[in-house]
Amino acid sequence: MSSEHRPVTGLSVVVLGGTGFLGRRIGAACAAAGARVHLVSRGAPAVPAPDLGSEGSAVGLDLVTASPREIAAVLAAADADVVVNAAGRAWQADEAQMAAGNAELVERVVTALAALPGPPVRLVQLGTVHEYGAGAPDAATGEEHEPAPVTPYGRTKLAGTRAVLRARREQGVDGVVLRLANVIGAGVPQGSLFGRVAAHLGAAAQADARGEKAAELRLPPLRAARDLVDAGDVIAAVLAAATAPQADVAGQVINVGRGTAVPMRALVDRMIALSGLELQVVEAAEGPGSRTDVAWQCLDVSRARRLLGWRPLRSLDDSLRELLASVLPPEHPRSGTPLGITADAPAEEGKQP
Repeated sequence: MSSEHRPVTGLSVVVLGGTGFLGRRIGAACAAAGARVHLVSRGAPAVPAPDLGSEGSAVGLDLVTASPREIAAVLAAADADVVVNAAGRAWQADEAQMAAGNAELVERVVTALAALPGPPVRLVQLGTVHEYGAGAPDAATGEEHEPAPVTPYGRTKLAGTRAVLRARREQGVDGVVLRLANVIGAGVPQGSLFGRVAAHLGAAAQADARGEKAAELRLPPLRAARDLVDAGDVIAAVLAAATAPQADVAGQVINVGRGTAVPMRALVDRMIALSGLELQVVEAAEGPGSRTDVAWQCLDVSRARRLLGWRPLRSLDDSLRELLASVLPPEHPRSGTPLGITADAPAEEGKQP
């Protein structure tokens, strides 16, 4: 880092998608650090959550249809210093719906930010590793890698990233993109592999408590290896990006991951082992043309360490235990035996090219 981060205390932080998996966590963390937090989402509660404090607010706004003027009005009313865009569509949506939530919304947000009077408002845009497409085999992918996404999600998120970078170049918007690895933690959506397995393990534990045999876990082919990052580590990166000097981060794409590719079958096996359940896993046969994503994802996170002073702190087992604790009955016994894919040290050490 070239200079010191500003304090979080006293900042006005607006979280778009503030009731989602990451948005609600980000809001709570910012409030705990002393910020005034405003959660914006279509389903915002009438009364903000207690962990937002007395100065927090919840704003109901359909971000997919809101105009730049409506978005600017919300930001102006909040006297925003920082906007975190945690809104978007990943699951149970077609490409048009993903484009509306992941790309067109970002275009309207940066238009709104460019029109605001006063000092520039920091935008922290949450991107995704899926923007890259295929990285170099068995190597970490850096931010200079030319993106070539192969999924609708990756394509639409890349369009959002490019909107932020273009707004920085052409309109001076103070925007930074955090390109996240696959995020894991309690509350992860069931549309993800981790959420799907966790939900099945929760149901299996209930069946076990009734003396019944759990249903087998049927999954698509588990041939991929993925970089995984804990939700708590993501929040730390967001706070660092929100408070870093503009000269360090404006117009930057910054990878946020653990710097390790974990085989997905090993991950599923580890979740089952930690749950203490005996469960049969059945992978579907992989037919011609059935693969819709890349086989390998691993991020080089050295830029995050250099610009943000950030590195991942939580091990894979930390993340999995938190996820399992959210779905398993409290009385259910769990295994604590470490297995080979556990990494208790910061994952990126020694992994950068």
